[in-house]
Amino acid sequence: MARFEMLEAGFGAMGATAQADILFELGMMYATGRDCETDVVAAHKWFNIAAIKGSIRAAELRSELSAAMSKVEIARALREAREWMTMH
Repeated sequence: MARFEMLEAGFGAMGATAQADILFELGMMYATGRDCETDVVAAHKWFNIAAIKGSIRAAELRSELSAAMSKVEIARALREAREWMTMH
């Protein structure tokens, strides 16, 4: 995750599409367990933020992922996404 945190400082200079692509990749990383433990809450969070930034595919995967998550997990993911959006 640290490698992506370095990019956060430059998000303002990036286009919305580039931001959405990076956030989508974070969602994929957590959804598939690529270079980390699988974490559906984190995956939902990043897909949600990418969808807000305009990624249609992220919105689709967020919806698919939600079907396999508990209400508590979804609420946590939404809260974390809202916190991230507030800070960035």
